[in-house]
Amino acid sequence: MTTQEKLQVVCKALSAKKAEDIKVVDIQGMTDIADFFVVCSGRSAPQVKAIYENLDEEMSKAGFEPKRSEGISEGRWIAVDYSDIIVHVFHKEAREVYALDTLWNKGDNVTTYND
Repeated sequence: MTTQEKLQVVCKALSAKKAEDIKVVDIQGMTDIADFFVVCSGRSAPQVKAIYENLDEEMSKAGFEPKRSEGISEGRWIAVDYSDIIVHVFHKEAREVYALDTLWNKGDNVTTYND
């Protein structure tokens, strides 16, 4: 599976649980930690956790297990590392504070996912 196909699995899984404002940030050449960040929001901690759980299930079905996951118990900011893609599922207010999708924005490297 290509990275682009993997990104589609990620974005569809997030969208299936009504994640808001899904952004794909191409960070290739800016850092060695990953090639892409995918950033999205949920309206509540339970929704953030549900988004994460669906992501985990769909990626597992596609044959991908995360190297690491953080923040699951709090449900404010869940980060999931799939090596080349790091997914950030934020509670809406936490996303506004950290603004990762704007921090890494270089003008043409951020796209919005629309299913």
